Amino acid sequence: MAQVILKRGREKPVLNRHPWIFSGAIKRIEGEVADGEVVVVADYRGRFLAQGYLNRRSQITVRLLTWDEGEVIGGDFWRRRLKQAVASRQALADDPSTDACRLVNAESDLLPGLVLDRYGDYLVAQFLTLGIERWKVELVSLLADSLKPRGIYERSDVEVRKKEGLAQVSGLLHGEEPPELVEVTENGRRFLVDIKTGHKTGFYLDQRENRQKLARYCRGKEVLNCFAYTGAFAVYAAAAGAGRITNVESSAEALELARRNVALNGFTDRDDEYVAGDVFQVLRGYRDQGRTFDLIILDPPKFAYSQHQVQSACRGYKDINLLAMQIIAPGGILFTFSCSGRVSPDLFQKVLFGASVDAGRDVQIIEKLSQASDHPILLTFPESEYLKGLVCRVF
Repeated sequence: MAQVILKRGREKPVLNRHPWIFSGAIKRIEGEVADGEVVVVADYRGRFLAQGYLNRRSQITVRLLTWDEGEVIGGDFWRRRLKQAVASRQALADDPSTDACRLVNAESDLLPGLVLDRYGDYLVAQFLTLGIERWKVELVSLLADSLKPRGIYERSDVEVRKKEGLAQVSGLLHGEEPPELVEVTENGRRFLVDIKTGHKTGFYLDQRENRQKLARYCRGKEVLNCFAYTGAFAVYAAAAGAGRITNVESSAEALELARRNVALNGFTDRDDEYVAGDVFQVLRGYRDQGRTFDLIILDPPKFAYSQHQVQSACRGYKDINLLAMQIIAPGGILFTFSCSGRVSPDLFQKVLFGASVDAGRDVQIIEKLSQASDHPILLTFPESEYLKGLVCRVF
């Protein structure tokens, strides 16, 4: 097997079981090997460190799979890893009130490049790296045999594949073609999900537990739900007895699905608003009109896709949170999130501090939030902590 030899002093992250090796840490590659194939990683003296798959096109040149020199990367390996990941979600699988969750969370489940979500009887898979792409046929076969889904649909239509030298693809991999909208349940709430063309794999599964936490604050409150997408937070707020909910989202199609999801849960006589528009502009309009809300939810899309975008992302986070603080009623509750992995929880809190100073409001943090438990954070891979949120009281 070909070997990737690291530069002197660059072995510490591997010894600490971090799953990425960047191109700058590599001294040389010994032996003939194609991109996507498994290689041995060794220190500068040639001593074994780990095994992983190689891609010279990517800045992350090796993604590590095992630190066991004797482990063979093949069918049995993938079967064990998939079984371990799925078994760790057994409590969710046994919960009759929820049939949508993440089953494989890439590096956090020691399966770099593979994301697998369950939506009722269907599985949605993302193959994000060249190394995992090479095993796609075998992995799909293993999933079909072990989980017996009605269908497996691919959503590898993501930008990150370009960095791997891969085209964006989507389509049916196994079984039946899913309908245009798949109905799922989450904590007893019903949702229609577009797994073919919706954001991510169709739904923000990582916010499941945060939606439950939101419900505790909603009774009798006038709610502003920003970046509403298909209305998941709105459904939980309505079920918790919220007053009027104003949903703001740039996509009119997503807003229509939000309206349908609210009605699907039996809330057909509400006086809610559905506003299609740029959230920043809409909030500026509310500020200029003097309109206020008791509870505001900010769940924007990712603002930073790389390190050089962090500064501009922070400006965006500060701007939107400043606007929210300007239109929230005294004593109001702000649920605010960032899903930009490059923006650390500490940095995000500092951004909110700056917004509070500029808004002239006193703000308390009353809860800190993260991604749902089926999106685990691997201790040796801090990059897997991408979703962070704060529940704030604004005076």
